[in-house]
Amino acid sequence: MQRTTGKRTRNLYVPGSRQPFKLSRSRLENYMRCPRCFYLDRRHGVDQPSGPPFNLNSAVDALLKKEFDAHRAKAEPHPLMQAYHIDAVPFVHPSLNKWRENFVGVQYLHERTHFIITGAVDDIWINPQDDLLVVDYKATSKETEVTLDAAWQDSYKRQMEIYQWLLRKNGFSVSDTGYFVYCNARRDTKAFDGKLEFDIKLIPYIGSDDWIENVLDDVKRTLDADTLPASAPTCEYCAYRSAAKEIEK
Repeated sequence: MQRTTGKRTRNLYVPGSRQPFKLSRSRLENYMRCPRCFYLDRRHGVDQPSGPPFNLNSAVDALLKKEFDAHRAKAEPHPLMQAYHIDAVPFVHPSLNKWRENFVGVQYLHERTHFIITGAVDDIWINPQDDLLVVDYKATSKETEVTLDAAWQDSYKRQMEIYQWLLRKNGFSVSDTGYFVYCNARRDTKAFDGKLEFDIKLIPYIGSDDWIENVLDDVKRTLDADTLPASAPTCEYCAYRSAAKEIEK
């Protein structure tokens, strides 16, 4: 079913309100991409048009969670962790399922801005030093080797860093090094035969959450203002609205 895009009247930011305002990791990413689109959404209820759901990616996520959970129940490392010599096991915690749930996730009330920041993790491992390792699942299909080198993958890195920051704010010791379990669907098999075969690569990433506090302050100032912020130069949505407006005149 196609979603009808319109103006939302609920869950809008109200300047001066002392009620905590919930901001998800993905909404913060929207701010990083374009402050104007973010402002139109959170202040005025005008969101960007939604794209199609990534159901194949969701299926990979669900199956990976089942697979790692089987090893979690046995308190043993997954073979992928052993293959990459990662000295850790899947983390056991009573809140793990809640932390994985969309629209719930790991939460933290940022007192200075009164934002409740949320983020739903894919997985968490723990090493012998009791440091948590944030793990994110990714799926793609390309003929070349998967890496984190593309500019658009900076959003993946920020995603990892926000999860690390949220867990630290909840009192956990978190390693700077997280891992991407990157599944690449092969295109060189002889036939489809009703199944996809994946090459799975574990990519380490050393994160830094130093930028998050400053960005939250910027978001607060932006939402408190009564004027639209500037568009990001690379925002396709703003470019479309601007071009359409000229023609509609």
